[in-house]
Amino acid sequence: MIIYNVTVNIDHDAHDAWLVWMKETHIPDVMATGLFVESRMHRVLAEDEGGITYAIQYSAVDMAHYQRYSAEHAPRLQADAAERFGGRFVAFRTLLELVHPT
Repeated sequence: MIIYNVTVNIDHDAHDAWLVWMKETHIPDVMATGLFVESRMHRVLAEDEGGITYAIQYSAVDMAHYQRYSAEHAPRLQADAAERFGGRFVAFRTLLELVHPT
């Protein structure tokens, strides 16, 4: 299992609109690609005057599914986020491999 983790810090003034957009549009759009089997959104519990931080995780069955998402869908979906909220968030992405399921 491959976990695609996107950590986002969103400015306070854009937070509410961004959160609605994530829940109602962006995450459903990512899942509609059919390349992930699960998504989770976590709020990072840390004080940050610069904004509010979230970790959004998408689970893919293997690296091939993630790579297909990255090549075929990520540029368009990331451009949409930049168009709507550009300059009001920072994001970084990491890949995790599940090595011990519970």
